[in-house]
Amino acid sequence: MNWSRMTLNEFQAALASSAPTPGGGTAAAVALGQAAALASMVCDLTLGKEKWEAGWAIAQDVHDMAAPMMNRAMELAAEDSDAFDRVMEGYAMPKISDEEKDVRREAIRTATLTAAEVPFETAQLALGLLEALPQLARDGNANAVTDVGVAGLLASAAAKGALFNVDINLDGLPDDMAASLKTQSQIVGERTRIASRAVMDEVRARMNG
Repeated sequence: MNWSRMTLNEFQAALASSAPTPGGGTAAAVALGQAAALASMVCDLTLGKEKWEAGWAIAQDVHDMAAPMMNRAMELAAEDSDAFDRVMEGYAMPKISDEEKDVRREAIRTATLTAAEVPFETAQLALGLLEALPQLARDGNANAVTDVGVAGLLASAAAKGALFNVDINLDGLPDDMAASLKTQSQIVGERTRIASRAVMDEVRARMNG
């Protein structure tokens, strides 16, 4: 499902429905897109403005990161829902004969791996944005510093929410895959917490300065 073709009201209604998708993973990806969009706005308000020349370099870097991220976030929103649907389809497969059980088991495993990999990419992208935002808050257009803060909150929610969806799928993976992804997920989670705090600290310092 291409959720980006919906109006905001339509997407919210879909999210509020009892249908299995969209769910938290899709919402996390949408939050990533909003974070990237807000960050891009701050960059546009900084670049070319002599008063904020000290922030031009970081604004250009963040802009170059955020522009493709907006599109990728919408793709991830769709991929997350599709991955969950594939998992459910796998569980619905027949399991009477041994052959059917093997086919079903492999289908579930493949779908579950995708269902973990998609939100992991969402979390990685959100972390990349988060780690760039403290400097944008410090050196970018001061009139838009609260927008950097909201971008940071959205990116943090995107990363942390996506990691929930990684973790919930680990039990359905082979032990070696699960262990590797869990380790990577923990690293991203810790870096996300550090970066989230750094963004908030810089935003508040700029507001109070």
